[in-house]
Amino acid sequence: MASSLFTKPFLTVPRTDSFTAFVSPNSDLRSLSTVYLRPRFPKKLQIRAAGSTYGNHFRVTTYGESHGGGVGCVIDGCPPRIPLSEADMQEDLDRRRPGQSRITTPRKETDTCKIFSGVSEGVTTGTPIHVFVPNTDQRGNDYSEMSLAYRPSHADATYDMKYGVRSVQGGGRSSARETIGRVASGAVAKKILKKFAGTEILAYVSQVHKIILPEELIDNDTLTLDQIESNIVRCPDPEYAEKMIAAIDAVRVKGDSVGGVVTCIVRNCPRGLGSPVFDKLEAELAKAAMSLPATKGFQFGSGFAGTFLTGSEHNDEFYIDQNGNVRTRTNRSGGIQGGISNGEIINMRVAFKPTSTISKKQSTVTRDKKETDLIARGRHDPCVVPRAVPMVEAMVALVLVDQLMAQYAQSNLFPVNLDFQESLSAKLETEEVPF
Repeated sequence: MASSLFTKPFLTVPRTDSFTAFVSPNSDLRSLSTVYLRPRFPKKLQIRAAGSTYGNHFRVTTYGESHGGGVGCVIDGCPPRIPLSEADMQEDLDRRRPGQSRITTPRKETDTCKIFSGVSEGVTTGTPIHVFVPNTDQRGNDYSEMSLAYRPSHADATYDMKYGVRSVQGGGRSSARETIGRVASGAVAKKILKKFAGTEILAYVSQVHKIILPEELIDNDTLTLDQIESNIVRCPDPEYAEKMIAAIDAVRVKGDSVGGVVTCIVRNCPRGLGSPVFDKLEAELAKAAMSLPATKGFQFGSGFAGTFLTGSEHNDEFYIDQNGNVRTRTNRSGGIQGGISNGEIINMRVAFKPTSTISKKQSTVTRDKKETDLIARGRHDPCVVPRAVPMVEAMVALVLVDQLMAQYAQSNLFPVNLDFQESLSAKLETEEVPF
């Protein structure tokens, strides 16, 4: 619960103090009055906003800090009898890990995961899945200056403003190492989506600094993971990949950083995911994507470019395909209309700012409010977007699997209206599901 405030009346005897009341065996019930219990502590202390859990049905909590003993996640609500091993998660964790190329942080971590619960004899049991990844290459002394002075545009200052205390080494929970739990749980979500509906989630780098990959160079229907993983920047076009790598190298040697954009597409997303008004699918995707470190913008479909079109230019006209399905001839809606998936390819773009921690001298202030200069030490990415690719995929997967479970529970509990709805029947082969 987000709050523990008492809001419902409680039947008590006339109050004797501001926070306790009881009914004695000899009380005259006719003299009882309705009062509200008042807590003995200030209201501001009652709010419990942890902020480390996402999802309602497929629920993920991440834990750990950059320079602590390790990081990980707990996945609650995973369906039972799904084949699962550490190897299923390790592939995406390896794509996320530091030290994989010259354009990423030089910190050396294998990010080897271990499943501690929720899996028995190679299949999920339906109980919470605990995944742990140890930290093995911490250098806490690199952060001695940051213990005194705030890094510009980093979370150092705001963590102090919120909590009055912070984990200095590595940035604590604001470090991108927190995303290990997201990527591990996202790998599970991707496996469920793939097996259930053939859903594929692919992200790639479409911009680094001023190098922008033209949209027409990428065919969303045929794009493959091998194309994305063919180079260290994770851009599926070789020519633009080289330009992006050169742009990162140019600032890396100067101790500076640049930002960029990650584009993500979803193929074979079931129709009907998302809910009207507050829980629209694009709103959930935006929240999930914007919860990632260093994110500064989110667009889906035509995005801001759609504002330059008229309605007749922007509308996606419908037609019936050879299988009798309702389709759209164009996809400026980005696969979502009215907050609900329509079966077309979902596409979105997530903007990431330049890495805050750089080794160039910057003006800042100390924790005791004195102006100073700071040259940050430590090992940091000159550009976060190559490693952000699996992070974006993971968050999109967590949204979709949570929405899939919600749709199944609400709209597929009873026989569907086949004139309009898809039957959410798993595409698993019988022998694939252990019993």
